[in-house]
Amino acid sequence: MTSLQPLDAFFASVNRVMLGKESVVRLAATALLARGHVLLEDVPGVGKTLLARALARGMDLEFQRIQFTSDMMPADILGVTLFNQVRQEFEFVRGPVFTHVLLADEINRATPKTQSALLEAMQEGAVSLDRRRHRLPEPFFVLATQNPLEFSGTFPLPESQLDRFSLRLSIGYPDAAVERALLKAGDMEPALELMTPGLDREGLLGLQRQAAEVHLSDKILRYLHAILEALRADRKILLGPSPRAGIQLARCARAHALIGHRSFVTPDDVLALVRPVLAHRMMSRDPVLAIGDAIEEIAESVPVPV
Repeated sequence: MTSLQPLDAFFASVNRVMLGKESVVRLAATALLARGHVLLEDVPGVGKTLLARALARGMDLEFQRIQFTSDMMPADILGVTLFNQVRQEFEFVRGPVFTHVLLADEINRATPKTQSALLEAMQEGAVSLDRRRHRLPEPFFVLATQNPLEFSGTFPLPESQLDRFSLRLSIGYPDAAVERALLKAGDMEPALELMTPGLDREGLLGLQRQAAEVHLSDKILRYLHAILEALRADRKILLGPSPRAGIQLARCARAHALIGHRSFVTPDDVLALVRPVLAHRMMSRDPVLAIGDAIEEIAESVPVPV
């Protein structure tokens, strides 16, 4: 295993801005190293935008933000082909999706047609327009936000869109000591501006390759698969995890192990991720039952390999 000092420096830099949210930063980085994307579902004002900007600055990556609205069109995201009067030819003008870190702010305010414009980009790292395929820069990471308590003027994300997000996270309110520090400081914008990158683009791409090579033993693989089967068989679950969800769980478990400075996946890596990776892909039969709690309860009932 190559040195992980740059990764540790990245976490130290981001955590100086995201005070008291080390676990959220760790999980967001897990999705990033697994070449995935993150859906942040939380109330306004808890630092969703700050997290996206801090991640981009901590890796010295290009950052773009799209504020989704109900009248937004796919071309506002992907780009458009225009006729160049000087050259007398059509040329493609790239949209904000052509970046390294994309903040899709309040994604559920856009119509399903506009939401679907991100599907190919998130799954394949490319955009197809006017019979031409345009590759997105690498790495490409989408961090989308939505407010779970606001329903007026919103369009729920369809299952196909939700399935493109490796993890769904919630930042939550800060604890008392951290909130007092924030009240005293005013905001974290000065700290964000003073951030020094701990990683660069090449370093991140190398970590992504390294994460994909983390060893997932047959014993742990059978354990992970047993969790998936237990979730599908449980009577409390209406919609169980798909094979794609299992693939994402395995990828993220590898990345989580690498962040923990290990070259192999443990049962703890899998258990730490079952809720953020699977909950937004599943449904319970009882609408009152919290699907995340049910997932953790069922997963913990599966015998851990020794």
